[in-house]
Amino acid sequence: MTSPKIQKDIVNACAQETVKAIIDDLNGEYFGILVDKSKDISHHEQMSLTLRYVDKKGQVNEPFIGLVCVSDTSAKSLKEAVLSLLMKHSLSPSKICGQGYDGASNMQGKMNGFKALILQVTPSAYSVHCFAHQLQLTLVAIAKKHKAVETFFAIITNVLNVIGVYFKCRDQLRKHQAELLEQLLDSGEVQSGKGLNQERGLQRPGDVNDRLQAEAFSSKIKAFNFVFLLYLLLKVLIMSNELSKALQKKEQDIVNATVFLDITKERLQEMRDEGWEPLMDEVSSFCAKHDILVPKMEEFYIPGKSKRKPFSVTYSHHLRVELFYAVIDLQLLELNSHFDIVSSNLLLGMSSLNPANSFANFDKKRIMTLAKHYPDEFGELKLRDLSRQLDTFIWHMQHGDPRFSDLKGIGDLAKALVEANLVEIYSLLYLLVKLNLILHVTTVTVERAFSSMKYIKDELRSIISDAFLNDCLVCYFEKEVFINISNDAIIDRFQNMKARQVQL
Repeated sequence: MTSPKIQKDIVNACAQETVKAIIDDLNGEYFGILVDKSKDISHHEQMSLTLRYVDKKGQVNEPFIGLVCVSDTSAKSLKEAVLSLLMKHSLSPSKICGQGYDGASNMQGKMNGFKALILQVTPSAYSVHCFAHQLQLTLVAIAKKHKAVETFFAIITNVLNVIGVYFKCRDQLRKHQAELLEQLLDSGEVQSGKGLNQERGLQRPGDVNDRLQAEAFSSKIKAFNFVFLLYLLLKVLIMSNELSKALQKKEQDIVNATVFLDITKERLQEMRDEGWEPLMDEVSSFCAKHDILVPKMEEFYIPGKSKRKPFSVTYSHHLRVELFYAVIDLQLLELNSHFDIVSSNLLLGMSSLNPANSFANFDKKRIMTLAKHYPDEFGELKLRDLSRQLDTFIWHMQHGDPRFSDLKGIGDLAKALVEANLVEIYSLLYLLVKLNLILHVTTVTVERAFSSMKYIKDELRSIISDAFLNDCLVCYFEKEVFINISNDAIIDRFQNMKARQVQL
């Protein structure tokens, strides 16, 4: 028993029995996959796979089933690793009805990303990523895809780093800001409130150590282009603020979130059509007040490159077309890309099933639209039967069944249907509820698995093998399942691995 090989075999037997118990509990039902990747202490790229399913009690489970070392983190390689791990545990990819991931580029891409590749295998494996994170991604995309905006944020980062590094500079700024803020509050130009007018800092301090660099930043923030982008991006962020608040609320506010999404897009379009002149008036007024040179719009724009290159673009064209239109169009494009029609329909259907406030959001039309996104599970005949079940169900609920009176979410609805023995009566409705619970995916559980990995494979145990790391992690992370496995089952698994000289 003191032999490292024997110990590894025992741990492997424990891990296999733990996963077997999870697969038995799944019992061939539909499930979602939650995938993430991270490097361990040895800089090996590890891919973690967690399942999400609804058990016989109507409860949502998210068991961790494995860690795979991948040499290539491309979407294709990750897909092959996931499918290989599923097949190892006799899980059919056709049962995948949801997927979640961290939103990285190789996972998010429409054509070659992991999401798209899984959808090719099973078309019902939808992914409704965190809406609040999606909004964040749209704003990040502008900074990455538009060179002028990227430069703008780089300047802001460096300016904040200058202030953050030098204490004297920071104290002077605070004193000046306090005096200026007092004047602005008196004049009504700014408002006071919790969380407003706070000092901010960035995580990555730059290497700014001399006065010349600080003076260079000063000249950049006093440029007309910088002020123009400052006002433009401020307006874009203000228009996204209410949407951001709605997206961070709980699932019963999905309807309102979708409404705010439409409002945001309409306001951005209105700004594109009618907001050019008001924006220019604000920017020009600010520049005049702070002695910043306003260029003549009919003059040619010189972007700071070689003066030998001929210029054919005026300041008016550069500001209006290359900045104003381009930034707004890019934001609209990203909003439409991240908040697509399928995701919106899925979320609206999910909110319509929510039992909160006596099924206040119940909408049969939206629920039927939701079911149509699962053609393999809901054919024409089943859709007809589902329609009848929904009519009976809502009448049943609205006439005061006390078992369904204090439900808060779809998860509570699933458990209540099981406890009330109504699963067979409302079988299609229950199936739709389960599919929606599978779809509520985040990567929190997978990220916790990586946190656990750091305790098992640390600097003192950096040469631990990938297989042994996986076995330890399964037993550690799924300890509640593991402690319920009988010793006899583990011993039988251990004995059947290979011929042993001694029987346990």
